[in-house]
Amino acid sequence: MERKIIITEDGSSTIYLPKLEEHYHSVHGAIQEAKHVFINSGLSLFSDKEISILEIGFGTGLNSFITFLEAQKLNLTVDYVGIEAYPVVSEEIRKLNYVSELDAIEFSGAFVKMHQQEWEIKKKISDSFSLTKRKQFFSEINDKNAFNLIYFDAFGAQVQPELWTEAIFKLMYLALKKDGILVTYSAKGSVRRAMQSVGFIVERLAGPPGKREMLRGKK
Repeated sequence: MERKIIITEDGSSTIYLPKLEEHYHSVHGAIQEAKHVFINSGLSLFSDKEISILEIGFGTGLNSFITFLEAQKLNLTVDYVGIEAYPVVSEEIRKLNYVSELDAIEFSGAFVKMHQQEWEIKKKISDSFSLTKRKQFFSEINDKNAFNLIYFDAFGAQVQPELWTEAIFKLMYLALKKDGILVTYSAKGSVRRAMQSVGFIVERLAGPPGKREMLRGKK
């Protein structure tokens, strides 16, 4: 499927899929969205801990890289697992401008390392950040009580409604440890109800630029 690199409103890049009319990140700002939804509303709830994170949709590696940067400020040791069925290719990765837009030139090697790492193998990106990339469909996830935090960053329900069902959120609920958190940019009523139906305590939060609300669920 054709993919194009475009620049979002905050100057950071994302990938656009013309056939689906869908973007990997918000056109209002890829970095702004990632920081608001996954860092400010998720990762920032943890500090001075060892935590495990599951990302649903590893994609461009933006969420993983920002987490790597922010975890150092929060004194976190992170075991990060990214799920992706259709990996981004090297040519596309080279065109992404996250390192420069995040003013993280000194950590450019970490971003490259994340993408060059083999699939299905856990490796250290730094002393305090380990990464495992798993090439699989979300419906194949069978982890139990394994994660403190889930970044649910699948393509929108209007494009892939099968990724926002009770069946998928049940897998997410089972994958979380007690008191674990799931954050997502979506605020659709059907998504909230699906999360609640499998046991999540769900709250609406202010959304990132361009969105009024987002959702956060607790196990």
